[in-house]
Order: sequence, then structure tokens, then C-alpha cells
Amino acid sequence: MARILYAEDDEIVGEIVSDALMDAGHAVGWLKDGDSALEAIKARTPDLVILDYEMPGLSGVQVLRAMRSDSDLAMIPVLMLTAHSGDADQNIAFYEGADDYITKPFKPRELIDRAEWLIDGNIKRAKPKP
Repeated sequence: MARILYAEDDEIVGEIVSDALMDAGHAVGWLKDGDSALEAIKARTPDLVILDYEMPGLSGVQVLRAMRSDSDLAMIPVLMLTAHSGDADQNIAFYEGADDYITKPFKPRELIDRAEWLIDGNIKRAKPKP
């Protein structure tokens, strides 16, 4: 089980994502704005952060930028889950340090698979094999 922080201001999408990840066995903290998300990330380091591009307060890209500039948060994997489907938006997210990018609409199974791939990679980096 991984701890996932999810920042999304849309109620319907938030419930779909939270339910899918919890059904897959993960603990999900869902916040509806970028400012609260960044505070929560700093308070208790999650195994994965999933960010919407546009939210009240800090945008997903601004949260990502703040994470990558903080040595305590820089290595947390970040998946952008957004309706922004343009190449420029994706390029900006990857330039700022996103590890993966999924556009809405999405398939919950694909989200789970890609989230778990990022989590597994992060755990392997953080906990070397004996």
C-alpha cells in the first residue's frame, strides 16, 4: 500500500481517481487546491503525488516546481492528470519535472498501472536491496 496525495478541484474526477486508487489498495489524500496540496506534501511525504494542471491557488505546475526546488521533496514521483492535452502543456510539465502525464478522459486501470509503476520505481530508489 502506498500513500498517494491527489490534488484535483473537480468533484467527479476526484471521486473516480480516489476510488480507483483505494480499490487498488492505496491510501489516498485528496485535496482541492494547490496550496493545500503543497502544505500536505511538506507535512507528510507521500509515495506519489498526482496533480491536476489547473486548480485554485497554486497550479499543478507551480506545485511541481516548488517540489523540485525543495531537496526534501525533489525525489517524490509526480504524475500530472489533466485535461490539458497540448504538446506545449506536456512539454512544460516534463520540463518542470513531471515523471508522467495522463490526459483526461482516462482509463482508471491505466492510471493505476502507471501510478504503481512510479511508486515501485520510487521505492526501489529509496530503499536499496540488501
